[in-house]
Amino acid sequence: MTHERRTRQRLSRSPRSAYVPRYDVPALTPRFLLLAVLLLAVAGLPGPAGAQAPATRPGTPYQMLFAGGRRPLQTVLVGDQEMVGLDDLAGALSLSLRDDPLAGGMTVSYKGKTVALMPDQTLASVGGRLISMPAPFVREGKRWLVPIEFIPRALALVYDTRLELRKTVRFVVIGDLRVPRLVVRFETSGSQVRFTFDTFPRTVGAVTQEQNRLLIRFEADALDTAFPPLVPQGLVETIRLGDAPGTVALVLGPRFGSYKVSAPPTDATSARLVVELQPMAEPTPPAPPPPTPQELSSLAAAQTVRTVVIDPGHGGTEDGARGASGALEKDVTLSVARKLKSAIENRLGLRALLTRDGDALVTLDERAAFANNNKADLLISLHANASLRKGVKGAQVFYLSPDGYDAQQATTTAATFPTFGGGSREIDVILWEVAQRQHLAQSAAFAALVEEELRTLVPMSGQPVQQAPFRVLVGANMPAVLIEMGFLTNAEQEETMASAEFQNAIVQALLNAVVRYRDTVERGRVATTPSAVRAPGRP
Repeated sequence: MTHERRTRQRLSRSPRSAYVPRYDVPALTPRFLLLAVLLLAVAGLPGPAGAQAPATRPGTPYQMLFAGGRRPLQTVLVGDQEMVGLDDLAGALSLSLRDDPLAGGMTVSYKGKTVALMPDQTLASVGGRLISMPAPFVREGKRWLVPIEFIPRALALVYDTRLELRKTVRFVVIGDLRVPRLVVRFETSGSQVRFTFDTFPRTVGAVTQEQNRLLIRFEADALDTAFPPLVPQGLVETIRLGDAPGTVALVLGPRFGSYKVSAPPTDATSARLVVELQPMAEPTPPAPPPPTPQELSSLAAAQTVRTVVIDPGHGGTEDGARGASGALEKDVTLSVARKLKSAIENRLGLRALLTRDGDALVTLDERAAFANNNKADLLISLHANASLRKGVKGAQVFYLSPDGYDAQQATTTAATFPTFGGGSREIDVILWEVAQRQHLAQSAAFAALVEEELRTLVPMSGQPVQQAPFRVLVGANMPAVLIEMGFLTNAEQEETMASAEFQNAIVQALLNAVVRYRDTVERGRVATTPSAVRAPGRP
């Protein structure tokens, strides 16, 4: 005889004066009744008949993290206990909920596995195993509230992927996501500031600078961290989570000059990244301001930009700057120059030439002569910098300084040359030493455009636009600039400058600058107003 038939016989033999309610009892109800009796006996608390829903108030939501995104999970407070709605969990985790009308309980199911619970009790049954909760379950009408700990203590036992609760950062991690714990320390040492980032478990991080921010990117889907309070010091204003997952952003202050990154060895369970911020160097006396850009009357003969000569610095026996890991200036400049040539030809439809297209030695005067002989409208000379100070970094743009050249010296001289049919002809020849002088205003304007475009894509030095008497620029009879793309003596920049991402950013910035300069030449006016051309030594 089944348990259900015995129960009905006992009910039919009761005295007629006793009121006995009758139910259409589901097949699983006796089992649930047994569970209810067990729960009441173990908990020692009154059953649902005498239960009264406690007062609730809104709480702070959690973030449910899953592959490809996140969604909020709202909480309510019952006293000091954080509770969540079973209906919210069911919608987020594809759970099935079933009320037991006779016992007043609830069954939570997932792929054939169940969790049974009763209102006002602190025990849940998972496959016959009783799991304790920090607070009773609450039933508000048709809605059930469960402690937030219900997720890792009960649901995690029946779910087919990892469910992890991170209360300190208010995360519910769903699946095999990488959410390392990040411990951040902040300290000052003299004029410097040091941040130490420790990750548990071991997680690789990398640092890049984007305008006024340093971004520390960890190989993670999210970070379990809290940030220390910052002492005002002018190098960094704020530390916060970045916009991209697994990223920390340091918002830099007005005194920031450069940074250095190191990764001291640790044990196998953790990784450490140290970021040292250094103040800006004391300003040097400013050089005389560059010539004020005015109407391009001197470019009347060149109404547009048709030919660009790109000069990869060094080559052959001249390696140029060398990084600690072996990167050579001559290789970096040639790689960028080839990419820039292809971009100018394919995307702008202009003629682009290289002063060298291999590992060959070309003298400085030969480079300028090559640009002159090919009637170039722009000359871009590419270089990589070096410094005795390993922490120095950032790109710089140079145009010719007239120091050492007579400002009153004539720009042309007469010379007599034989003609093809016999006889001779007198023509005006531009002196080599003063060829660039007549283009200084245009070179200054183009340098300002290059700096503006570079600044949006790559780190810049504290003195981004400067003048210098570079020999390769002296004899160029067209607007010309020399670009130091970064410092190979900086270990971080050495690695970055060899990357395709960095080289493509340099190419994009130069491409943008050429387009802006070409457009303004065609309109007959320099692209930048006098205020936009930065004086040497000023950021």
